[in-house]
Formats: sequence, structure tokens, C-alpha cells
Amino acid sequence: MMAKKPESVFLEEWLRSSSGTHENVLRHPSSVSAQAIIRAWADLRDSLQNQSFNSNHLQSLKTLINAQFSLYIADPQAKLLLSILSSQKVSLPQESYPLFVRLLYIWVRKSSRHSPGVIDSAVEVLLHLFSGHIHSSKSLSFLSEGVLLLGALSFVPSASEKSKTVCLKLLCQLLEEDYRLICLSERTIPNVLAGIGYALSSSMNVYFVRVLSCLMELWDKSDGPSASVSNGLMILHLMEWSFSNFINSYSSDKIDLFSREVLKNTRPTFSLFAAVMATAGVLRVINRSEQKALIELKTSAEERIEIIARGLVSSAGDAGYATMEPRKSFLLQCISLALSKSGPISYRPHVFLCLTTALLTEIFPLPHIYVKIQESPSGNLVGLVLNEVQQHLDSITFKEAGAITGVFCNQYVLADEENRSAVEDIMWNYCRDVYMWHRKVALILRGREEALLGNLEKIAESAFLVVVVFSLAVTKHKLVLSAPEEIQMRLSVRILVAFSCMEYFRRMRLPEYMDTIRAVLTRVQENEDACVAFVESIPSYDDLTNQAVPSSFQKMEYLWTTDEVQTARILFYLRVIPTCVECIPASVFRKVLAPTMFLYIGHPNGKVAKASHSVFVAFMSSEKDADPDERVTLKEQLVFYYVKRSLEGYPEITPFEGMASGVVVLVRHLPAGSPSIFYCIHCLIEKADSLCSSVNTTPETDLWRSWDGELEPFKKMLDLLFRLLSLVDIQVLPSLMKSLAQLVVKLPSSGQDMILNEIYQHVAESDDVTRKPTLVSWLQSLSYLSYQNTSKKAAKGAAKEIHDSMSGTADSLSMDKISARL
Repeated sequence: MMAKKPESVFLEEWLRSSSGTHENVLRHPSSVSAQAIIRAWADLRDSLQNQSFNSNHLQSLKTLINAQFSLYIADPQAKLLLSILSSQKVSLPQESYPLFVRLLYIWVRKSSRHSPGVIDSAVEVLLHLFSGHIHSSKSLSFLSEGVLLLGALSFVPSASEKSKTVCLKLLCQLLEEDYRLICLSERTIPNVLAGIGYALSSSMNVYFVRVLSCLMELWDKSDGPSASVSNGLMILHLMEWSFSNFINSYSSDKIDLFSREVLKNTRPTFSLFAAVMATAGVLRVINRSEQKALIELKTSAEERIEIIARGLVSSAGDAGYATMEPRKSFLLQCISLALSKSGPISYRPHVFLCLTTALLTEIFPLPHIYVKIQESPSGNLVGLVLNEVQQHLDSITFKEAGAITGVFCNQYVLADEENRSAVEDIMWNYCRDVYMWHRKVALILRGREEALLGNLEKIAESAFLVVVVFSLAVTKHKLVLSAPEEIQMRLSVRILVAFSCMEYFRRMRLPEYMDTIRAVLTRVQENEDACVAFVESIPSYDDLTNQAVPSSFQKMEYLWTTDEVQTARILFYLRVIPTCVECIPASVFRKVLAPTMFLYIGHPNGKVAKASHSVFVAFMSSEKDADPDERVTLKEQLVFYYVKRSLEGYPEITPFEGMASGVVVLVRHLPAGSPSIFYCIHCLIEKADSLCSSVNTTPETDLWRSWDGELEPFKKMLDLLFRLLSLVDIQVLPSLMKSLAQLVVKLPSSGQDMILNEIYQHVAESDDVTRKPTLVSWLQSLSYLSYQNTSKKAAKGAAKEIHDSMSGTADSLSMDKISARL
């Protein structure tokens, strides 16, 4: 079977389940007992014998209908139903006719052997009903059930050609004359489409073109049924089912007729939406078939969709994100959804461009929604936009975004270079626009319309996935050795910038994301021009700290620290830059990166602040530069503001690990005896002293024993200073030891004991044979002085003595005065 086998013998139920809506799922069989079914048939026989029909008999009909999924009707029961319908003496209520017709349909679909005589009788009864007073009441349910039964009768193999011809003719008349009734209820459309499907699959060809025309022309009439995505899906699966029957029954005539009328015909009365969906259904069958004879037909089907797509692309022009005419907007959705269901297709340039437009304006219409929000008064936001966004999230096209993206990427792989580049530009610009718009909209909605903002971000999260999948396809097919280096560099930078714009919407781990990042970074981090281009794409300091607020929201105050969209983007840069900092010239780092790095060192989010410290660490440890002296000079200059900026935010904002890594790397990579190192140590000692002074402690307190609570930041600062004892160069070491000693002797005795124990352990574990003797001597002196200082006054005197005793020359590291005292 080329098409998916229906889950029910009733074609209309299968179509309903394929429409993609929650309401139109296969209904579960009602639990009707066999006893109730037998009683219902007995009541109907009594009705015929007594030549009367009352409410009990109507209820019997309803009982049988409720059991339709398990009910089996044979020829004798069908004759009974036909006898009641054709009886001149039985007066039937209007509401009973659709029920009778439904039961006859069950008989036609479930009975394996139909008597030709009974079939002929059924056709005669239907012809009488639809030509008489019953049809004049224009009952919608009667019409839909009648079309369904007529189509099913024409599909019965044992039916005579005469009966089939009568059924097909009457079905066409009903659709052509009473199509207005169908628009009254969407629930009846599956019945009508199923009747058409049965009729198309009939063994008769005489009315095939007329039935097909009914299907193609039903939708564009002003008073006809609506052209919707769900109805389009039913048309697609209807043609999938019908075309499979054509192939299985070797109906080459019908295949040729369909190709002539739908694929090669440009009849203006045919609905483009129906043509697209029907063609996609045929493609779905062909792609599952192994018959080579269908290759030419596949080409015709693809060309038909390409012609419709060409008309859409040319009419769209350079409209950008402007609201498209509803009819064209709908057709874009249909083309993208149809192609996601049809299976693989050849590259078609206008189909490719149509898919691009559909993804960015119909499936992820974020810029369009952002404009609506900013143009709306704040009080009407929910009423104007929230329902629209929620409906979009529930729509079929949005839920099929993944499949549509797959088709889009396949077209990209097959596309020519000109269209590839054009679509790449469109995608990267879309990412930039979403970033810029979402920043403003988030500022407007945050804390006011959280539900609307959350729904917008759900759409954006899916858009991010599309950008990632597309970017991976780009890297695989354009970042290859054969491609010019300039193109590879430019494309790599644009992908990184696009990812930075969409970073806020990355809410899950994606292997495709990491694969793409690795692929582009491999090229960027080895090329100075690419690194500079990437760094210069960072928003300026003014842009980061200011945001243009819409005129209707001027009272709002902008705080860069609360701008989560912008913060996510900058965090992306802060994470990527350390991997390519070697290729960033000092002049570019000074002008572009340093202001951003120092700004975000003070960000309250620890993850962001730590990433800023990582950028500083990476730059301080880098060596490569066209002008090494300029790089060294910049390093020394950056230290002064780095230390100041880090310490003023510690411990409330600055993460200790980030600051510690920055301090360690600067003492390791700056020249020996650099003034910047002396300045750094001086500031660290001052901060440690300030942290200790701010804590209300006494010699008897237990805080010094556990280092808990308020003393923890002070403890971390001391640990860093102790670590520097083994890292600073020999010219800086005396100054560090003197400053540390002055700090220690100011502490309460219990604090001094704890710190001395820490220093003992640190010195004991040291393997540095050059400075260890000096540290041991210094520690002995410090221990002695700490022992003697039992009061605050004594502590001050000892601090002065330490200053005097450690004022010898740095070259000899003299400890003569302290040694004399010891």
C-alpha cells in the first residue's frame, strides 16, 4: 500500500484524524450492548410492519449509529432500511434521514459482499430522496451523508456501471449546486471529502474530471467552505489515498487525467491551495513507490509547486517583515506544510525562497508580533496580541516547524551559490532583528505581561533551533578546503554573531550547536582579520548601557544589569573571545573589548562576571602580537582598573574564583618588579584589612576557629595572599611579606593563631628552595611578634617595628633586625 493505511474502514474518520487538529481525532467506539443492537433492529422491523415511525424508532436509529464502529450490517438489514425509506405510508421525521443514510454507508463500507440488486435499490432510493421534498429542506447533515454514501456506492466493485454513473452524476450535482451548505459546519467537510475520494477511486472514468474539478474549485468561492490548513491536510491525505488506489488498480487513465487537469493545467477556477495540497499528496505516494514510470509524473508535480511558489516570491518582493496579504500568507503556510509531508523533492529555487519566507514570516513571525506590541497601547496588549500568539503556538504549521526546517535545509544543500548566499543573509539578518526587537519588547512586558512574553520566547526558542540546524548545514557545505578563505572567514564570523543574537533563547544542550561552534571557531581563531571582525561586532559601551524606550513607555527606567537578552549575548562573546584572544591586537582589545570586559566584571550575575574575568586572564596570558611592547604596556595599564573594579565589588558581586585567577595570572605574566604588581598587592592588603575591620570580633569569638559567616571573604583573601608568596617575583616578595605581617599583627590573638597555622602549612608544603629559607625566617619573626602582642597597643607598636625591621634592601632580603631580636 503506497499510502498510510487508514485506521478505520471509514475514510472520513481517517481524514479527520489526519487534519492535525485536537478536535478531529478518531472517535472511540461507544459501548453499545449486543442486546440493545438486536432490540433496535427489531423496533425498526416493527416500524415497517406497522407502517408507523415514532420517537422510539428514532432512538433505535441513534442506538445503531452509536455502535457504528462495531456494527456490521448485512444485505437483509440494508433492505429493511431501504424499505422504510421508500415506503409511501411511513412518515419519517426530517432528522431521521441522515441517520438512515449513515447506516446505509456503514453497510456499504463494512459488508464484504454486496448484492448488485440491493446496490441498485439503494441508488434508486437515494435518487428519489435527493430529487424530492427531502432535499428541498437543505439539510446540511443530509447533504454530507448523501455525498459520502454516493461516493461509497460508486466505489463498490460489484455495483453496476449504471448505478455508479447515477451516483457520480448526482454527487457532482450536489457539490456544484449546494456547496454553500458545506461552509456552515467544518465538521461535515471530512464527509464531503471522503465522498469525493471514493468517487475519484471508482472504476468509472466518465465523471472523473468533473469530480476532480469539484474538489479543486470548492474553496475559493466567497460563499463556499473555508480554505484552512486543516482542510488542506485532509486534501493531501485524500489524494494520497486516492492516488494509491490508482496505482494499485493500474488506472493509468486516471493518473494521466489528474496530471493533465491539476499538474499541467492553469485553470483559473482551480484553488491554488487545493492544487498545492493535492500535488503534495501525489508526491507523497510517488516518493514511497519504486516504479520508475512515475519519475516523469514526479517532475511535473514538483514543477507545479514551483510555478505557484514563483508567483508568491515575485509578489512578495522586498516586503521584508511587513504584513503579507492574508491569502498569500495562507498559501505560504500551505506550501511549507505540504512539502514537509510530501517527502524528498528536487531543488527548486522559488520553492527554496518560499520556504525561507514561510519560516521567518509565518512559522516564526516574531518581528511582525514585536511591531504590533510596540504600536499597541500598554493597556490593550493582552487583548490584541496574547490570543494571536497562543493560537499560533497551537497551530499545525508551528508544530510542524521541525519537518519544514528539514525540507528547507535539504533545499539549501542542493541550491546554487547565489540563492544560498541570499538565504544566508536573510537568516543572519533575522537573528539580528529578533535580538534588537526582543530587547525592547522584554523591557515593555517584563513584570507586566509575563504570559505574553513567555509565549513569545517559546516561538523564539524554536526559531533558535532552526538557526542552529541551518548553520550546521552551512558549515558542512561551505566551510570546506575548496572554498576561498575569505568566504570561510566571513561566514564563520556571521554565524558566531547570529548565535550571539539568539543565545538568550538557548534553553537546552544541542550537539548541533556545539558542532557548529567548533567548526567556525577553528577558522576564526587562526585568522586575525576574522577575530577582529568578530570582536568589533560587539555592541558599543553606549549601546550596552542605554536602550531606546518606545515613546509610549518613556517612564520606564533602563538598567543594563537587568537586560537579560543583552546579557546572554555578551556572555556568548565573553565565552568565545578567550579561545581567539591571541589573534586580537592590543589596540583592538583596548578600544573595543576592555570597556565591555570591565563593565560586565561588575555584573550581579556571577556566571557573567566570572566570564569577564576569564577574558582578562586570557589576555594577560597571551603573548602573540605584532608589537609585543604595546601588548605588555596595555597589560600593565589594565591591571590598575581591573584590581580596582574587582575589589570594589567583592564580596557582594565579584566572584572570588574569577578575581583570584586574574590576580594569579597578572603576577605570573607581568615583568618582574612591575609597578602594577605592587599596586595589586597593596590593594589586596587594604581590602583584606577592610574586610577584617568590618567584622565585629573579639579574641574569645569562635568565628576565627571556623572561618564561618562574615569572616569567609577575609579568609579567601588571605588564602590568595598566601598563594602569592610562592608566585610573586623576588623583587616583589619583600613588600608582600611586610604587608602581610602588618595585617596579621593587627588581628586578635585567636585570629593570629589561625593565620599562623595556615602560613606554617603553606610554607611547609613549598618546594621552592630559593625562597623557602626567606619565608621560614620571616615566619619565625612573625610568630615571635604575634606572641608578644597581647593588646591593641602592643599590636600597633609591633606593626611599626616590623616596618622598621623589613626596610632593608630588596636585593639581599635582609632580616637582620628581626633575627637579632630572635
